[in-house]
Amino acid sequence: MLQVFGSIKPPEAISKFGSVEGGAIGKFLDLIIRTLIIVAGVYALINLILAGYAFISAGDDPKKVAGAWAKIWQTLLGLTVAAGSFVLAAIFGKLIFNDYFFLLKPKIPGL
Repeated sequence: MLQVFGSIKPPEAISKFGSVEGGAIGKFLDLIIRTLIIVAGVYALINLILAGYAFISAGDDPKKVAGAWAKIWQTLLGLTVAAGSFVLAAIFGKLIFNDYFFLLKPKIPGL
């Protein structure tokens, strides 16, 4: 087979995930998704700690107590949305592609 463009080596940062034919792009996307979820969890934990401190230090001021409760509620709602996105991705993956992990662990086929 005649190769017009020759062979191209992937960059070293990407090559540790494997070859493109072996699903390196899918592994890379999986790593990005996992990192984003971990960052969201850490952010939610910090936000809950700050909201709890605001609630404790509010004293008798009803506006500060309401603000702290709103922050706690919004943080818990955000965590629910983040966790629910995994459940929905698994359900849609099963319904559309007949594989629960199709959207959660993407595998991009090579050409």
